[in-house]
Amino acid sequence: MNEAQPDADRAQRGIQSIEVGGQLLRALVHHGRPMALKDLAREADMTPAKAHPYMVSFGRLGLIEQDRASGHYLLGPLALQLGLISLQQADPVHIATPAIAQLAQQTGHTIALAVWGARGATIVRTAESPSPVHVNMRHGTVFSLTNTASGRVFAAYLDAERVRELLEAERQRQKQRKAEPAPPAGMPPVQPLPSWADFERQLQEVRAHGISRSDGEVIEGVSAMAAPVFDHTGAIVLAITAIGPAGIFDTTWDGAIGTALKGCADAVSQRLGASRR
Repeated sequence: MNEAQPDADRAQRGIQSIEVGGQLLRALVHHGRPMALKDLAREADMTPAKAHPYMVSFGRLGLIEQDRASGHYLLGPLALQLGLISLQQADPVHIATPAIAQLAQQTGHTIALAVWGARGATIVRTAESPSPVHVNMRHGTVFSLTNTASGRVFAAYLDAERVRELLEAERQRQKQRKAEPAPPAGMPPVQPLPSWADFERQLQEVRAHGISRSDGEVIEGVSAMAAPVFDHTGAIVLAITAIGPAGIFDTTWDGAIGTALKGCADAVSQRLGASRR
């Protein structure tokens, strides 16, 4: 007989009454508004008589409070403190890293996390494709603002005036270059930067679809898509980017890769306290 197994079972055993009562808190959080006891009980699949003692105990702990006028229940000060502390401790890159490993397996393409750094969208994590034919990305690579999926997805959700300043600064740098060296073999020629009006039209398309895409703009035969991750303030904090050979990379807005990317980004955003878009 394996005596270690019962010990492991005991270590995993919870307190059923807490789990049952927790369904009431889940219902309150899910609806996001004060609720009557009968409605909370129905959501938690219990009678109001059974739900009431739980709400009394939760009230004593500060997890909920009751509006004196309506009698409806809402989250209490302890619940709010727990939420704030959780948001303070949430590290977007730490939370998203396991998700991109799963996404690479799901899509069959290399996945990267990019943050907005001093020089623009910068790769900080990668998950390699399980496919023998894939595109490598290196940590520290900085994506172009205007001609990459990652750059455009940040530009679509950053402050418009800041993005306009970045675009003009890049335009000035191009003007200052006396001669452009020929691009390496396989690289497309350097394209003129778009006007602000043209760039804003591209960004509107990104916002309309909730995702950005790029076909052979940086390297011929390589495609990419990027989806934004938001925090509890609604600010973009990450771009989750998929990249792969154009011949096997589906860049349709609602294709398998785009749908998987958006689903992953939305899940990470919710972990960071973002509201559903």
